[in-house]
Amino acid sequence: MLIHPEIDPIALQIGPLAIRWYGLTYLAAFVLFMVLGQYRARKQILQGWKPADVDELLLYGILGVVLGGRIGYCLFYKPGYYSSNPLEIFAVWQGGMSFHGGLLGVIFAMWLYARRTERKFLRVMDFVSPLVPLGLASGRIGNFINAELPGRAADTSLPWAMIFPTVDKIPRHPSQLYQFALEGVLLFIIVWIYSSKPRAAGRVAGAFLLGYGALRSIAEFFREPDAFLGFLSFGMTMGQWLCVPMILIGFWLLVRKANPPR
Repeated sequence: MLIHPEIDPIALQIGPLAIRWYGLTYLAAFVLFMVLGQYRARKQILQGWKPADVDELLLYGILGVVLGGRIGYCLFYKPGYYSSNPLEIFAVWQGGMSFHGGLLGVIFAMWLYARRTERKFLRVMDFVSPLVPLGLASGRIGNFINAELPGRAADTSLPWAMIFPTVDKIPRHPSQLYQFALEGVLLFIIVWIYSSKPRAAGRVAGAFLLGYGALRSIAEFFREPDAFLGFLSFGMTMGQWLCVPMILIGFWLLVRKANPPR
């Protein structure tokens, strides 16, 4: 049985300035987006993209992730609390970000980018989708370092069952690492390989949505549901319910009739 190392969430302290590991994982996600995006632009798998375009895409993406992630958390997970304490919405240092909210924020930001640059929205999403999974993987490492979002209780015979001392003394699945491997690394491999050849508009975005929704749903079986929500209808977690529309939309984008790639 393993024990979580209880890593100090502050990576570096310089006077009053504290640099947290979680912030560094976000920085790593943005750097990976930039590097992979410039590579895809140079390869010209999707025509009409230049490495310089990625800089502006990243700015739009950051705004979408941060604003959408926070607003989504407030709406999806604690609407009653934040409606009674609206100023707490701005207390981002207390934690509380939602992937699904961040996804909606990014989709809206990419729609604005597509409209401003007169690009096709689905083509923008096809370009962006392969750049996202490794950033998600980086974020899950931040969750693990902070010992947050722990897994469900695990059988003590499981070799990698882990006790999180800051949570309790129960051996648990290190679900943060499961999500790192599934919705991060594995999803990246799938979408990156699929996007290595020209596809009809929306196909790559569909592969990302379907892949993330399915892999996140699997990981949720090992992740402890939020204490203030518990299990919802049909024994599903909030994360699984939020993945249902992703899976349906992703499947539709993959099978719908679309124009040949250009």
